[in-house]
Amino acid sequence: MKVLIVSTPATGHLNPLLPIGRSLMEEHHEVVFLTGSALRQRIEGTGARFLAFPPQADLDLRDHHAVVPELKEIAPGPEWLRVALERIFVDTIPAQYAGMRRALRDVPADIIVGDDMMFGVVPMLLKPRSERPPIVLCGTSILHWRRDDGAPLFLGLPPASNQAQRDEYAAIARDYDRIVNQPIALRLNKILKELGVGPLSTDMYESVVELADAYMQLSVPGFEYPRDVPATVHFVGTPPIVPNQVPLPSWARDLDGSRKVVLVTQGTVANHDFGLLVRPTLAALATEPDLLVVATAGGRPVDAIPGPIPDNARVASYLPFEWILPKTDVFVTNGGYGSVNQALSFGIPIVTAGLTEDKADVNARIAWSGVGINLATNEPAPRALGEAVRTVLAKPTFRAHATAMAAEFARLDTRTEMLRIVSETARTGTWLRTWHKQPAW
Repeated sequence: MKVLIVSTPATGHLNPLLPIGRSLMEEHHEVVFLTGSALRQRIEGTGARFLAFPPQADLDLRDHHAVVPELKEIAPGPEWLRVALERIFVDTIPAQYAGMRRALRDVPADIIVGDDMMFGVVPMLLKPRSERPPIVLCGTSILHWRRDDGAPLFLGLPPASNQAQRDEYAAIARDYDRIVNQPIALRLNKILKELGVGPLSTDMYESVVELADAYMQLSVPGFEYPRDVPATVHFVGTPPIVPNQVPLPSWARDLDGSRKVVLVTQGTVANHDFGLLVRPTLAALATEPDLLVVATAGGRPVDAIPGPIPDNARVASYLPFEWILPKTDVFVTNGGYGSVNQALSFGIPIVTAGLTEDKADVNARIAWSGVGINLATNEPAPRALGEAVRTVLAKPTFRAHATAMAAEFARLDTRTEMLRIVSETARTGTWLRTWHKQPAW
């Protein structure tokens, strides 16, 4: 089987796809990745072949402020989201689509696997099945599907518990629709018309969940708000961590079990300013001799972390998660979906603070599911962080909920499920019989 894996050019979207590609290659399938050039080394390190998007879509989203500078001047919220969606995700659709067509000429794939924000697949999904490969998408963020209480996505609103809250959410949704959904739909449908397909009858996020031939949500039902979802959706757990990506740090032996370990990270996207979470956490716990605070810089140099490093802290640019997570007692994060699910799969309770991208909604789920404390801010004070860490360590309910979530992850054989879904979906394809006749390819 030939598999084309297409990824939004951001590490948080690529990371879950790498173990999928690795698993497919271990089963002797041919795997080709199509994404941004900045991620080439990581892909080729798995042994897969790399193809780059055309220049208009070949972004380096490791620093989204460099790609869309105006985002620095906009506060988190609907307006920030609209600008980010337009510039990063909608305007790149034609180039992504062109890159996929070009890749399929080179590699007539039996199936396409992509992440949930790779909207370059939308023009293909709107074509007849006989004119395109089967497409499996992976939910690398919260499940992008409408809620029963009418609350918009990405605002971090917990499930409504009464009619008054539902009425409040309805008013919020009207403003959200005006500020975000309607402008995005106009821009997107204009592009789709120029590509000879469309328009969409639902919003952009929901469209890929519904139109994909299969949609693998990289989590468990217990971490998602209950609601009716399309038959395309399959909860598959979190992908296995690719081991040995980085060596153990020089201070690895310091984690000898004599102190509780607090792991703090801002991930690989929102790590442009370590003063938001990493530095305040180090400061908050600097005088706690029974704690060892471990900070990872998400690939940036450790000297980018401002201020002195306390005696009870250890830092690294990257850390092997398969090594550090089993040793971690509390995970402090801004709410990256992949790392949160990885932590929960190990039964680790969480303290979280973050509002940008999808983080407000990820963090709302942390509080709702009882696995941790959501500080609901982008700039938590050291005192609040310190109190939250101590509360999570002292109250066994947080660990109990996280342990129950880990048991739910353990009941899923993620690798087997992903391979099954991809293989079964690929067998439904008919396009290869006529692909050479299609002028689009």
